[in-house]
Amino acid sequence: MRQKLADRSPFFYGWWILGAAGSANFVRNAAASLTISVFIYPLSEELGWSRTLIAGAAAAGGLVATFTSPIIGRMIDRYGARTVLTASVLVLCISTFVLRWSDVSLTVMGVTIPWLFYIAYGTGRVIFASPVQIGTSVVVSRWFVRMRGRTNGILGLSHSAGMVLFPLIASMVIAQSGWRDAWFVLSVMVFVAALLPVALLISEQPEDLGLRPDGDVEDETDDEAGSKSAIVEEPNWTSSDAMRTPALWLLALATGMMFVMQAGSNTHAAAFFQDQGLGAVIAGVSISLNAAFLGVGSLVWGRIVERVPARFVMAAVALNMAVGAFLFTLTDTTAEALAFSAFFGFGLGGMLVVPPVAYADYFGRSALGTIRGITEPFTTLGQAVGVLIPGLIFDFVGGESYLPFFFVAGFVGILAAVASLFATRPDAN
Repeated sequence: MRQKLADRSPFFYGWWILGAAGSANFVRNAAASLTISVFIYPLSEELGWSRTLIAGAAAAGGLVATFTSPIIGRMIDRYGARTVLTASVLVLCISTFVLRWSDVSLTVMGVTIPWLFYIAYGTGRVIFASPVQIGTSVVVSRWFVRMRGRTNGILGLSHSAGMVLFPLIASMVIAQSGWRDAWFVLSVMVFVAALLPVALLISEQPEDLGLRPDGDVEDETDDEAGSKSAIVEEPNWTSSDAMRTPALWLLALATGMMFVMQAGSNTHAAAFFQDQGLGAVIAGVSISLNAAFLGVGSLVWGRIVERVPARFVMAAVALNMAVGAFLFTLTDTTAEALAFSAFFGFGLGGMLVVPPVAYADYFGRSALGTIRGITEPFTTLGQAVGVLIPGLIFDFVGGESYLPFFFVAGFVGILAAVASLFATRPDAN
């Protein structure tokens, strides 16, 4: 089927790949932190669970993803992104559906253990953070080289769309018929939007269908063809060789530090704005604006990284986020909350797009899944640490204020920028 569609398609088959990968990236938001945030209040009210108990499922899933990412990366290289993504979407659909029975729990010595909720949502969180995150960017980066930046930007835009729509739809269903029906609706969305596109359309690399990356052809002689000669000389690192380069670990470290900033700021921003006296509505609007500008930033940074060396773009993204973190410390009006959230979200778009492009540009396509699996624990660990630090600062250091965290986050962004600048592209292998 894929070969027939590739032969008959009026445009490059890689765009079908991007659409299928984008559908998986879109539906992974069934397990996003913004999505679970709209369930916290009804679950805590009806079931009597603490908010820490509910958020713990996300932390547990993120911790598991830290250890599964290297395995997932190797599976993508060995069995293919289509197999991994198809299984991942199916598991996400089932785990989201099972969350209808979140109230199934055990009581041990007076302590409620919501074991089914933890298993189901934790599993979804692993899917969110590991196989879908790695698999979609890997397969898109294999199909596009010259247009790798813009296509990963579009992939980021699909994630942004899911960040906006999944919490919105869930909140509407909760208001009309309750949280159980909301989980059911989200599971149907996962099934309908992504399972068939991923299972039927994804092919691992253009060469499998007799094509070349970006839809290039052999006999082109224009200026673009000159750039296409670089495709033939594309680096071809093995994962073991890549692990011996400082660039790999500097890129991973810089990315992990940016995710510390992202997780901490996004998870606690709404509470911070309410602490500043701006109200729940403004807090909610600021989060939506953050997600929307993440999509805009994905497209803009994606085009920039096609023209500017990746390490410089990563440094610029980190500085964007650092400035955004520092600006949060000045927030005490509605206009500032919305403006600074949009500015920070714009930087987040680059954080999602530029590192995957950098790994592919530096080390090539052949072992990209394994390489991404090796480096992804920096991301998942950064997210886990980022969620915890603001709460600890608020409770024990900052005198019930998040302000010290945003100062810390700003300096972390500066360190990430420095690490990015030192991540020079290694000599061709």
